[in-house]
Amino acid sequence: MQEETLLTLLTYEYQSIVSISGPLIFVEGVAAGSLGEMVEVCLSTGEKRRGQILQILEGLAVVQVLEGTSGIDTQASKIILKGETAKIGVSLDMLGRFFNGLGEPIDGLSEIIPEERLDINGLPINPVARDKPTHFIQTGISTIDGLATLVRGQKLPIFSGAGLPANEIASQIVRQAKVRGTHPKDGSGEEFSIVFGAMGITSREAFFFKNAFEESGAVERTVAFINMAEDPAIERLFTPRCALTAAEYLAFEKGHHVLVILSDMTNYCEALREIGSAREEIPGRRGYPGYMYTDLAAIYERAGRIKGKKGSVTLIPILTMPDDDITHPIADLSGYITEGQIVLSRPLFRKGIYPPVDVLPSLSRLMNLGIGKEKTQDYHRGAADQLYSAYAKGRDTRKLAAIIGEEGLTDMDKRYLKFADEFENVFVGQGDVDRSIDDTLNIGWRLLSMLPKSELIRIKEEFVERYYRNTDERLEVRG
Repeated sequence: MQEETLLTLLTYEYQSIVSISGPLIFVEGVAAGSLGEMVEVCLSTGEKRRGQILQILEGLAVVQVLEGTSGIDTQASKIILKGETAKIGVSLDMLGRFFNGLGEPIDGLSEIIPEERLDINGLPINPVARDKPTHFIQTGISTIDGLATLVRGQKLPIFSGAGLPANEIASQIVRQAKVRGTHPKDGSGEEFSIVFGAMGITSREAFFFKNAFEESGAVERTVAFINMAEDPAIERLFTPRCALTAAEYLAFEKGHHVLVILSDMTNYCEALREIGSAREEIPGRRGYPGYMYTDLAAIYERAGRIKGKKGSVTLIPILTMPDDDITHPIADLSGYITEGQIVLSRPLFRKGIYPPVDVLPSLSRLMNLGIGKEKTQDYHRGAADQLYSAYAKGRDTRKLAAIIGEEGLTDMDKRYLKFADEFENVFVGQGDVDRSIDDTLNIGWRLLSMLPKSELIRIKEEFVERYYRNTDERLEVRG
């Protein structure tokens, strides 16, 4: 009896909805609620919907309704405070499963039995507790592994454009990614898992991802959270947080090395702008909320390594740059927060080169921590610098040739022009092939051998003498 009385005292109901704006309802007289608390919206028809308190100011609460506000009667509907924030149940049974953006199963299988329920609004890792990223993650893509290396605990976004194959690259990384020298089934004891979060994708894209995961066999080590384009926009704000909560559980409680792929952060930011507009907030750049930088940082900074913990969370957010504009607020702010970027190129895509990664604006600020002797190769840094330099010269020569014609070029200019073409066709354009880092670097040496030894000034002489093999033959390499 005493427990029932206590439960009654802790249950707060309000039937004081004053207005509705888009996905938001405004409720007066809310004194007991707290920011981020979940609520239940009870309609006059008996239907119940979930919501979350976004703001409370002088008793007026702003509640976002996850299933939309259509059909809500301001006079007869009421809200019930749940007394807790948004949580998802987590366990190792999540591996191999598909969930919606709120963490509910959508694969037709039963609910998981959670080991615990965790708040999805996790905190960024304390800088004092952060451990330095030091280990290389092999994606199987030469332009990433060789020139913009991904390191455990890093945040490395992919900047795409409308129509570019970012989704195909994401599925290829999911299929091929592995910790250097380890594999989930090689008996090494290193558990490697994938957490995939999709926001605002179409049914065709959802089918593509499910098919890709299942056909590759990577589904057994993958947890997927999928928010469809027809789902409420508000659900997109929950999806990356659910994905990162699952990743943190696998990494820091179960010792897995987790790679998190979030696609598409542009859809997430559009949902953020929609909510900001409904709240009548003063807009920032291009109509996005002024706090978008803080919001993105709260997501991105949950990736990393923690001192004393075996696991790690590595994050690859994918975003579509509107009009291919890298200065757009979403790309601009993401670039400030993260440790580099992989930029996709529309001109390369039009040439039929896949994956169309433009290596010149791409970089990994933590690359030096994950490469070198006993990690990749001791000459990796020098070879990467030389490939980058030679390709940059070849691109400049290509522009010059367009003005004065190839007959006006020197013999060395023509070598660099040929190098740029071969680099794009052979090194960048690997197709849907999984390359080891050793294969990537060997192909790099074959390309560098097209140039005279005297041009290889960024590599130590001992490595040039050991690996240089002069050749003028056309390289046809795909694996």
